Amino acid sequence: MVVTECHLDALPAPVARYVRSSGAVGLPTISNFRASIHGRIRSGPNDRWMVFTGEQVNTCLGTASRLFFIRASMRGLPVDVLHCFVDDAASMVVKPLSLFTIVDARGPEMNRSETVTILNDICLMAPAALIDPAFTWRSVDDRTTEVTFRRFDETVSAMLHFDDDDRLVDFVSDDRFRSSSNGATFTQQRWSTPVERYRSFGGRRVMTFGEARWHAAAPEGEFAYLEFELDQIEYDVDALGAASGV
Repeated sequence: MVVTECHLDALPAPVARYVRSSGAVGLPTISNFRASIHGRIRSGPNDRWMVFTGEQVNTCLGTASRLFFIRASMRGLPVDVLHCFVDDAASMVVKPLSLFTIVDARGPEMNRSETVTILNDICLMAPAALIDPAFTWRSVDDRTTEVTFRRFDETVSAMLHFDDDDRLVDFVSDDRFRSSSNGATFTQQRWSTPVERYRSFGGRRVMTFGEARWHAAAPEGEFAYLEFELDQIEYDVDALGAASGV
């Protein structure tokens, strides 16, 4: 299906302008994407940053899914992290040296958190998919809109903030959980992803730099635990890994 101006009529004004400015009109709606990123990550505001590279594949239509593989470096040693959310089960597995598991997080908190992450991925990297009926909207003002996303039994929401150039600049949700360092316990915390530096990939304009922030209580307070740059993104990728329609 090709995105038309008629599809934007059902969206709140700031979202319609954002989807339009992304270059979506006249192109097919996005069924999936594959992205490569790099950046740095840490557990807490006083912890050492670890550099990482990441690869992810998302589906956007039907039952959205997400596979996200990170390879980080901790004190000179490689650490592999795999986020997997397919069907109704999400997990996060951490393996130093690719040999043994130190974190295996899963359960209802992971399912809810990864549902928020899928919503975030689509808002940031696949705005054309926001015309799908899986998303519902509540207008706040001319630069702010609340989006709600339902996936299986999970319903999550976020506030989207736009600038005067119709770019999404922040995504804020209270529906995500922060895991402990061993993945055994979870604490619900506000989560946000301020983004900037837009450019075009195959005619689709998306952000290329962002942060992920926890809004914790004192003494931590608000802090960025992830900084990332989008290196490459391909849309409507076939089963062989070749990009079509880009």
